[in-house]
Amino acid sequence: MNQGNMFSNTSRLPLPLCMGIVYIVIWGFLLSCEARSIGDESRENAITDDTTEFLRSYGALMKSYMNLSVDPCDDFYEYACGNWKNVKPPQRTTNKRSNLLDIIYALTEVTEELMTRTQLAEALNVSAELLVAQRFYNSCIAAEVFPLPSADPAYLSLIRSIGGFPAVDGDAWNASRFSWFNMSAHLTNYGAHGLILDRIMPQYPFQPYFKLPELGFDSNVHTDNIANKSSRAYEMNEKRMHDYLKAFNLTEDKIESVISGVFDFWREALTIEDMFGGDSNRCQVFSELKNVTEFDQWRNYFEIAWDGKDFYNGSSSSEFCDFYYTELDKVCAKHQEAVANYLAMVLLYRMDAKLKDKEYQKDHCLLIIQSTMSHLFNKLYMAEHFSEDTHSEISAMVTELRKSQRQVLENVEWLDTETRREALLKESTITPVIGSYKDEELTDLLIRQIGNLSLTEDNYAQNIINLRRLGTTLWRHKGLHFEEISIDAKPLELLIGMQVNAFYYNLDNSIYVMAGILHPPAYHRLWPDSLKFGTLGYLVGHELTHGFDTVGSTFDSNGEMRNWWSTKSEGVFQERAKCYVDHFSNYLIPEINRKVNGNETKDENIADAGGLRQALSAYRSHMKQLQRREEDVETLAPKNVQMPGLDLSPEQLFFLGFAQLWCAAYEEEHYWEELSHEHTSDKYRVLGAVSNNDDFAEVYKCALGTPMHPKEESCRIW
Repeated sequence: MNQGNMFSNTSRLPLPLCMGIVYIVIWGFLLSCEARSIGDESRENAITDDTTEFLRSYGALMKSYMNLSVDPCDDFYEYACGNWKNVKPPQRTTNKRSNLLDIIYALTEVTEELMTRTQLAEALNVSAELLVAQRFYNSCIAAEVFPLPSADPAYLSLIRSIGGFPAVDGDAWNASRFSWFNMSAHLTNYGAHGLILDRIMPQYPFQPYFKLPELGFDSNVHTDNIANKSSRAYEMNEKRMHDYLKAFNLTEDKIESVISGVFDFWREALTIEDMFGGDSNRCQVFSELKNVTEFDQWRNYFEIAWDGKDFYNGSSSSEFCDFYYTELDKVCAKHQEAVANYLAMVLLYRMDAKLKDKEYQKDHCLLIIQSTMSHLFNKLYMAEHFSEDTHSEISAMVTELRKSQRQVLENVEWLDTETRREALLKESTITPVIGSYKDEELTDLLIRQIGNLSLTEDNYAQNIINLRRLGTTLWRHKGLHFEEISIDAKPLELLIGMQVNAFYYNLDNSIYVMAGILHPPAYHRLWPDSLKFGTLGYLVGHELTHGFDTVGSTFDSNGEMRNWWSTKSEGVFQERAKCYVDHFSNYLIPEINRKVNGNETKDENIADAGGLRQALSAYRSHMKQLQRREEDVETLAPKNVQMPGLDLSPEQLFFLGFAQLWCAAYEEEHYWEELSHEHTSDKYRVLGAVSNNDDFAEVYKCALGTPMHPKEESCRIW
């Protein structure tokens, strides 16, 4: 996952929870389709006309993504996805577009439908909360959100209460009372990240942890991408700030001065980050090596954001990267007004729908309630859209993948006997959870919190402020109430089945396949089995492999952090892991003239490679089992062999399905955003996975020395 994330749109999680966040498009007309399960003993002898037509239609869709003028052995990503950017449906987003991320827009259609299910809500005892969701939605639909009315009194009042807006308030702004750190702490209460970027640890006591702040608005700023005013990053950020400031009737000279001050602040702040390459872990090393004293303001953050919970007590200074914040404090002292102006606009950016056109307002309103009231809509979704038949098929697929993983562990030559025994023990105790983790009492408690949302007619600005605050409170719930919960409590993420995601959780050695992932382009019950294994099978294999990556391998079968490796086997393991670091570090992203961070992304790249190999092995084993039950492979139902309209063998379809999960359309700013993420950018994760997969070269008949079958020995751990 990511999350999480098998996907790059979320920040890196700490050790216990490995997220493969995979946002998949849900095609509305597919939701009601039925087909036999992988685990069924009986076989269908005929396929209905509707099924045939669906397969033809989906095959045509897959073909429309491809650039057939490219040899798959030269550039498999371009071959599989080269035309996706030209056929993708229009959507409102400032994020990158991808075949997977587009799930969010299809899920809004499901959310819209669920908002009308009053009888279902009554049966589930959530009708009062659904009414609150409907009221907010109606308020949002009726509001003027394009462009953001940044001068709305509700926004300005909040800004003044947490630190002020000198560009607007002029001499009334009191610099002596301003604290950049306290204002940043207040911003986190609304999910806005100014100069504090906090996340939640996925284990008891669910305290916050911190990443280096990501400066900028529509494009993260770096020293080299704002070096001149003609750069895309400079122009995008300048325009965003100009649009906010002009609503306050400031003169153009004043607006230019304010924007210039923010850029000056950014440039100087970035020199601190540049010392350690923007890597939070290296920042912590700096703190220790330089013997930095404790940054004395962290307790303010916990007072402001966490009701004074004493998470800070006993923590080492390196956990908070005190070196960075000690230096940043000096920079902020030199640019007080600019920092306050920047943080004020960060609050506005958080409240901004950031629409490209008013036509996308409905999607925006649905997205907000879907994400903030996730436990409510998850309860409705799981009751309405997650069937036992689906659960059975996915369970059977997970079983096949685990058999494949076990065979790898039994046969890999470089493991010694004792380490192999520990690895096999760990595999045997993995607990699969399909759909979501269930905690009805906690779920109902979180849903009831929606009733506390204060909504005011004809005051959408105040309503969105209140909703953002509620969302953060729900997100922090377990940390805020850690004294009342069990030490082995699970992260809240695991309760949300209505997310297109999968997880491996180190602390209980479990794999989670969430209900939201079980839709195209990751899965459909009518697909050929080769496509199912190339998509969902790979995703499951990816999460299983996280149990044996450089982080997962430090946890044993009981979820305890323990070194169960012999010195010899661990040495080979680390050497093989370094192969992935070196391989991916060679990929240059020409759009930004930066290379992939092979060290930061190594575990996700290891999981991709392991997941792809396990999935193909599981598919081959599955087909052998079917052949033993059939007289001849030709008598198998066609849906288990090929996709109509695609002149591909089943195993070629397997790899095509994998690659098309990651079809994407990036703008320059998205590459900058992903530089510090744990996932390789989509194109290079596909190229890296297949060019290190000998089966791919055989299936696509790639000659040795072609880009997808290089002469160098391929990287492989599992």
